[in-house]
Amino acid sequence: MGVEGHNDRWGDLSPAGWQDTLSFLEGINDRLNDLSVNGDHWEALGRRVLCEHLSLERERIARSDPFSDLNNIASPPQVLRDTFDLMPKDTAMQWTHIAARLEGLSTAFRGYMASLEEGRASKRSVAKRQVEACLKQCNQHASEQSFFNDLPRQASDVGVASALMDRIAAGIDDAKMAYRHLGDYLETKYLSSAVVKDAVGLERYQFEARRYLGADIDLETTYRWGWEEVRQTLEEMRDIGRKIDPTLQIPEVASLLKTDSRYVVGSREAFLEVMRERQRHALSQLDSKVFDIPPEIRQVQVFFAPSGGALGAYYNPPSEDFSRKGTVWYVKQESPSYPLFDEITTGYHEGFPGHHLQCGVQLCLGDRLTRAHRLAIWNEGYGEGWALYAERLMGELGFLDRPEYLFGLLTSQMMRACRVVIDIGMHLDLPIPLDTSFHPGESWTFETAVALLTDYALLDPVYAESEVTRYLGFPAQAITYKIGEQRILDLRAEAEQQDWFTLKAFHGRVLGSGPVGLDHLRELVLPSREFENCSS
Repeated sequence: MGVEGHNDRWGDLSPAGWQDTLSFLEGINDRLNDLSVNGDHWEALGRRVLCEHLSLERERIARSDPFSDLNNIASPPQVLRDTFDLMPKDTAMQWTHIAARLEGLSTAFRGYMASLEEGRASKRSVAKRQVEACLKQCNQHASEQSFFNDLPRQASDVGVASALMDRIAAGIDDAKMAYRHLGDYLETKYLSSAVVKDAVGLERYQFEARRYLGADIDLETTYRWGWEEVRQTLEEMRDIGRKIDPTLQIPEVASLLKTDSRYVVGSREAFLEVMRERQRHALSQLDSKVFDIPPEIRQVQVFFAPSGGALGAYYNPPSEDFSRKGTVWYVKQESPSYPLFDEITTGYHEGFPGHHLQCGVQLCLGDRLTRAHRLAIWNEGYGEGWALYAERLMGELGFLDRPEYLFGLLTSQMMRACRVVIDIGMHLDLPIPLDTSFHPGESWTFETAVALLTDYALLDPVYAESEVTRYLGFPAQAITYKIGEQRILDLRAEAEQQDWFTLKAFHGRVLGSGPVGLDHLRELVLPSREFENCSS
């Protein structure tokens, strides 16, 4: 978040720490309920958003979910490592904070392991697949190829004094040892009690879907809708594929786009420059026409992330004071060439006008939104739905200006449609429909899910395996992209019938109240007359 005063510390991830967090949240909730109501729209928004957030977080802790918080993408082994990407590295004081956090990793992980032990003792161990994925990541971070090994070079580049350099070097040894100890614990103690079954079942899945979407959905109806999206997107991919080469089938088109020199770049630096230029161009062309872009966020950084995490791309928002810029991170294996066809749309998803615009706007709404709403509250259905909508929008606006980039947009849409059917199907043990051409009537397996992503979404096998592992360890998060996008598209279709509608006005309404649940978003975008008068 970039909030000053806590830069050198970790939260308490032990069972006692979670109990303290629960007590703190309950106290905040009590204070919130004691506040008088004055009828101001923005105060009412802040109250509702915070109340819903507190309710879900308290329920999550009461369910003991932190005691089984282990997966390959969004659990403490990844979150603590990623924190170092966000920390500023320009001054000696900032490097002192980094050194302190390096030194404190072992204590943070001891608390975390105590929570995992609490879960293990109460028969809440996670699936073996997630344990093995995290074990592999721990080994990477403890190795000679560790991300931590590059920190001395970065410190030296800004002239850190020798005494602090020594402290950083010792802290790196401590941090790598902390990951080694966590890996040893997972391998020698936790793994033996890990469960074989990946699916979390209906009760857990319903809770997670409600938490991530801010809406209750019919899961079996959504599963059938997901398959319709798969079928429709496949037809669109065939149509665009013929424009690239009419003699090739979809897998052959993908192979061409991944290997032919016309469609790839030959170095990591060239890849980053293409992505950066796309961001610059979009920002300059769309400001004031389709979006009102605050001056604080008219720049996006694009980098490769350190190895060791789940493959893909992700975004880190600016700090509260905007001293840290919003950043798109790509996690890729080393390669002699880098395809572009599906990465252009990914850049628009993670950067502008996707997460970068969305997160940046909410940070700029200090006159409307509470600090908690701007910094600490996030809704996956709203956030990921907007980012996927942004991809489609850029296609509509002509920024995907070559057939291969439109094909890449469709592969992105296909992956998100596949996520819906894989995530719901696997966690709820639903059969593959009889009326599909893909393994009709069969039960889901890990291998079947990987095959859907490789055959339909055209992912490389290693990436597809990482994706399916992610879905199984992060239940209901994967469905938020496609469901959220569809809700926004439905809202736009309704808004087009209103007198106030312009594309820019619609986007202002979607983004202008910060992250909210999907049901709440509808109330804000298509409000009553009274609300319109209040917000005008």
